[in-house]
Amino acid sequence: MQSLAKRDRIDMLLKIGRQWALIFLVAELVFFSLMARGFLSLNAFQIIFFFGTAIFLMATAELFVIITGGIDLSAGYVMGLATIVSAKLIAAFYQSGMDSLSSIILGIIITLVIGLIPGLINGFLISHLKVPPFIATFSMLGICHGVSELLISEKAAKNLPLLANEIGNGNFIYFVNGGGISFFSRPEVPRGVKVYEFLPNVVFISFVFIAVFAFILARTKFGQHTYAIGGNKDAAIRSGINVNRHIVKIYMLSSFLASLAGVLYVLKYVTGKADAGASLLLDSIAAVVIGGASLYGGKGTVWRTILGALIIAVLETGLRIMGIPTFDKYIIVGVILISAVLIDQFFPEPTYEE
Repeated sequence: MQSLAKRDRIDMLLKIGRQWALIFLVAELVFFSLMARGFLSLNAFQIIFFFGTAIFLMATAELFVIITGGIDLSAGYVMGLATIVSAKLIAAFYQSGMDSLSSIILGIIITLVIGLIPGLINGFLISHLKVPPFIATFSMLGICHGVSELLISEKAAKNLPLLANEIGNGNFIYFVNGGGISFFSRPEVPRGVKVYEFLPNVVFISFVFIAVFAFILARTKFGQHTYAIGGNKDAAIRSGINVNRHIVKIYMLSSFLASLAGVLYVLKYVTGKADAGASLLLDSIAAVVIGGASLYGGKGTVWRTILGALIIAVLETGLRIMGIPTFDKYIIVGVILISAVLIDQFFPEPTYEE
């Protein structure tokens, strides 16, 4: 009886330990609420999500690749390439006489299609030519960076329509003090009437795509095959899964999400930048690991990855509000990353036999 009670206590501790990321996030929120003036506000939380859109998308992209046992080092510069391509296309279409909305939509669609190419090449090199993922994607990193610099010619893309800035820095919901709700566009109100803004457009767009891919990973055959390949590639082949084709799709998906992050960057900042996503590589991989995914493959979920990304986004925003240099964030993220691996070893997920 005592041994049973002891085992129950151990199981309870293991369950709590496996939720360490959520506990850490809550601790972060409490700490910055006490130490960073103005942190505990709607505006601060909207800033966290607004500036965190890129890492949310990049971490989701990295998750799919990592679940298969791979790695995508090129995603940051694929994002950078997408910012250059989309900014130049939108500006070119607009200057040619096309209306603002059509210029933006067409530029985004073409960019997302072009953004599939690096992933297609990565996937083909890795699956068919058996190039190690590290080498293939690191090489693609250099290619994307070089192409971006050639396209930009050391000059930022300019003259985008004002609508791009309105979309990128607008909100999904506007609430007028005293009654009235408007969607997407800020309502015209008399002077002195307060308008409350909720859910930035880029956050709304990001989480629509994230929710779709979370469903795909958790509820579809595509997701099952992704886990199967990461869990045991040989067993996946024997079960009839076309592993090579699936890996190509996974890397194309990664490039698509990185390109989407690049498009949203352009809408936010109304310009393109070759290294726009360069600093996000560590953050995106760290978010995946903090979220409980295994670098050996076969394990991880989108929403736990978003939790990991949120920890990093909250950390960066809190440090900025406190006036602490943001490069300190990299030290802290490195410590958290090592801790995540160690905690994962101390609090392993239960196996089927258990």
